Amino acid sequence: MKKKIYIAGAGGMLGEAFYRVFKNDYDIKCTDKDVNEDWLSLLDFRDFKNYKEDVKAFSPDYLFHLGAYTDLEFCETNIDETYLTNTTAVENAVIIANELQIPILYISTAGIFDGTKDFYDDWDEPNPLGHYARSKYMGERYVRENAERSIICRAGWMMGGGPKKDKKFINKIIKQLASGNRDLHIVNDKDGTPTFTVDFAKNVKALFENEYWGLYNLVCNGETSRREVAEELVSILGLKDEVTFHEVTSDYFKDTYFAPRPPSERLINKKLDLRDLNMMRDWKVALNEYIRDYFGDFVKENFAVREDVLLQEKEDVLLKENV
Repeated sequence: MKKKIYIAGAGGMLGEAFYRVFKNDYDIKCTDKDVNEDWLSLLDFRDFKNYKEDVKAFSPDYLFHLGAYTDLEFCETNIDETYLTNTTAVENAVIIANELQIPILYISTAGIFDGTKDFYDDWDEPNPLGHYARSKYMGERYVRENAERSIICRAGWMMGGGPKKDKKFINKIIKQLASGNRDLHIVNDKDGTPTFTVDFAKNVKALFENEYWGLYNLVCNGETSRREVAEELVSILGLKDEVTFHEVTSDYFKDTYFAPRPPSERLINKKLDLRDLNMMRDWKVALNEYIRDYFGDFVKENFAVREDVLLQEKEDVLLKENV
């Protein structure tokens, strides 16, 4: 019989990847307060009583707690709701998992660091700057200190879900380009490590199947900046000769993006490397696959780039990675 996984908060970009990666090998139940897929069931995991009853009724072998508020500006202006969702609900999930004597998965973030170092490994001490980061770190600490068995994975700049679910940097840039904008203002003071949701889910799967409990940095290989990510995306879309980049500081967007953000969110997958289980690919390879697999039709409809160009771009990136 297949093992069973209850996945809470699966309606977003990460949940889509987990459904895609786990659905064939496990019996899974995916829930969210926003039922936007036919494979989702309704559940608001902030309701402890309903959360507990629903998980117990499914009787899973694992509990994956994915959902969180990730909009930093929302978190800064909706503080109580942020901690209820990102911290208290996580405490409830740990209580449920311990009661059922099953392992729990929690998703943390590179944003819990203050950015005073260029790189952070799995053992660096976090110092969250804003309410989003603090609420996520408090969730991480509770899982570390109270869950009987757990895997905690820190993600970086997330990319995944495609046009419908991606609310992050990649889709924002693609929307600007699709609207005809060829002047991009990109910050020059933010560094990080992208994380492709599909690769992330595959590596989580390997950790659980090896029962490697603990805390892990889990990001794509290769450090980068917002500017470099934008340049690579523009190249993939065949717009390299059309787009002009304007480097700006974060102050340029301070009215829209007023929540504090660390200057560096670069993570190193040191523990995965030591366990010889780092399955994460170079971020350029992952970005190319993400655009091809998730945005293929959208790209063909909105840009003059052909499918064979996308495939060639992927081959070029793979060659660079192997050099």
